[in-house]
Amino acid sequence: MKLRPETESDYAAIATVVTQAFGQANEAQLIDRIRSSDRYCPSLALVAEQEGAIVGHILFSYVDLVGEESRSILALAPVAVQPAFQKQGIGSALVQAGLTVADSLGEALIVVLGHPQFYPRFGFKPSVEYAIESPFPVPDAAFMVKPLQHFHAAYRGRVVYPSAFNDV
Repeated sequence: MKLRPETESDYAAIATVVTQAFGQANEAQLIDRIRSSDRYCPSLALVAEQEGAIVGHILFSYVDLVGEESRSILALAPVAVQPAFQKQGIGSALVQAGLTVADSLGEALIVVLGHPQFYPRFGFKPSVEYAIESPFPVPDAAFMVKPLQHFHAAYRGRVVYPSAFNDV
């Protein structure tokens, strides 16, 4: 398996993988909206390839953390693996690769709304432990944060998703 940043020529294959993984096109449409926004970070949009075919995708993009100051932080959404390739470690490899890239770019914090059984293995913890509030009414265990090397205690407040995330 090869992990690499997405390219424009991958977009159709990514949309197929994401739509198959989620059983609907909403997340693929979200990815398109984020790509056309100022919140897109090409180096944090990764694909997993096997034998030349794209079988997985992950996207990290910028959201706001509004507290005493407003700061840009990363959100992980979505991660998808083609159904025939799930439960083979591809999603985990994509998450780990994305965390490594984000850390190397000097990012401080990543938020995710996801499965509390999956993300803690990568160091994600409920956001409430860091005084970071979810913008959605979700269980505390489902909205998580992963502090990176450049994290500091001033990162507190409410997460605000940009308009590119709306209508999902």
